[in-house]
Amino acid sequence: MTDLNQAILEVREDVAELHGMLVRYNLVIWTGGNISGRVPGADLFVIKPSGVEYDDLTADNMILCDLDGTVVEGEHAPSSDTAAHAYVYRNMPAVNGVVHTHSTYATAWAARGEAVPCVITGQADEFGGEIPVGPFAIIGDDSIGRGIVATLTRHRSRAVLMQNHGVFTIGTNARDAVKAAVMAEDVARTVHIARQLGEVIPIPQDTIDSLFDRYQNVYGQLPTGELK
Repeated sequence: MTDLNQAILEVREDVAELHGMLVRYNLVIWTGGNISGRVPGADLFVIKPSGVEYDDLTADNMILCDLDGTVVEGEHAPSSDTAAHAYVYRNMPAVNGVVHTHSTYATAWAARGEAVPCVITGQADEFGGEIPVGPFAIIGDDSIGRGIVATLTRHRSRAVLMQNHGVFTIGTNARDAVKAAVMAEDVARTVHIARQLGEVIPIPQDTIDSLFDRYQNVYGQLPTGELK
C-alpha cells in the first residue's frame, strides 16, 4: 500500500468513526449533518455519503473528493454540503476538518440571526469571543462555503452559525472540528438558559483574550504527561 493510500484509509476510518460522536452528543437527527477530513499531503478530502443512516456508516462508504468537490472514489453520492466543505479547504489551508450539524440550541440562535455573546469562561477558552453569524445561503453550490470563509477568516471562533440553517465548525483535523461542534452546542444551550433568568454579564475583552491564550497555549498535557 502506498503512503497516499494509507493516508486515505486512515482519514476514511477516522471520519466514519467520528460521526458516532455527533449521535452521542445529540447533535444530529436521522441522516442530517456531516463530517469531512482533509487527506494529509494531497488535494483530497473524505466526507460522509448523502442520506445514509449513521448506523450504516463505515470507512468503506465514505466518499473521497478532490478540492473542487468532485467525487474521486465512492459508490454513493457525497453529502449535499460537499461544495461548502470543498470551498473551505480550498480557501483555508490550515483547516483539515469541517463539521456541519443542525444541533438544537445553536441552530435556534442561527434562526434568530444572532451571535452567541461571550458570557461564560468556557466560551472564551474555546472560541476566543462570540460565536458569529454567517450569511443566509442555499445548499447546492459553494455559497455556504463562501459565507463560512468570509465569517471565520481572521476570527478566533472555530464555529459559525449560518443564518436560518445550522452550525459549521472547522478544526486542525476532523476530531478538532467535532470538539468545536460539541462545545458550540453546549455554549448555545447554556447562554440561552442564562438569558431566560435575566441579563447576562459580558466578560471584558482583555479577560477573554487572557482566557483564550491560556487555554490554547497552556492548558492540557505535554506529550510526557507533564502539566503545561
